[in-house]
Amino acid sequence: MKKVLIRYKGFLILFIGMLIFTIINYQIGMKAFGITANSLIEVLFLIPPIFIILGLLDVWVPREFMVKYMGEGSGVRGVIISFILGSAAAGPLYGAFPIAAVFMKKGVSFTNILIFIGAWSTTKIPMFLFEVSSLGPKFAFTRLLINIPGIIIIAFILKRFVNKKEQKEIYINAEDVDS
Repeated sequence: MKKVLIRYKGFLILFIGMLIFTIINYQIGMKAFGITANSLIEVLFLIPPIFIILGLLDVWVPREFMVKYMGEGSGVRGVIISFILGSAAAGPLYGAFPIAAVFMKKGVSFTNILIFIGAWSTTKIPMFLFEVSSLGPKFAFTRLLINIPGIIIIAFILKRFVNKKEQKEIYINAEDVDS
């Protein structure tokens, strides 16, 4: 029981805080609970498809395939595949991290994982289409053309700053996710 309380102490503190806030201002507190419930429902509908995709990726795609096309020696091909996978994604950014963990287990290079996460967060196709219709094609294409090299540059800079030992620890932690 003590482990559970320690593990969820952040949640419990926020929940108690929301209860106190609801007592102080009922209307705003109930609105906060409503927003929280909507967010929880959204997460519950998004997480299962992500885990189904992860399971299929883990079982159907051999490690050798991932190493060949997205591993250390994949070069420009790995960067392009990482961009395409990240840009084609749908859903919030927190969906990218379990997929990145599976990529790590499959031997995808650290740089390509960073590019995948960067593409997921910045160059998603649905977001691009929304920008074209709402903000105009000039803005959307300009932002995309700035973001693509920016993501690659940031990925290579981060790879330089994160030493081999730290990268190895990150990969070990990704292996331990299932355990």
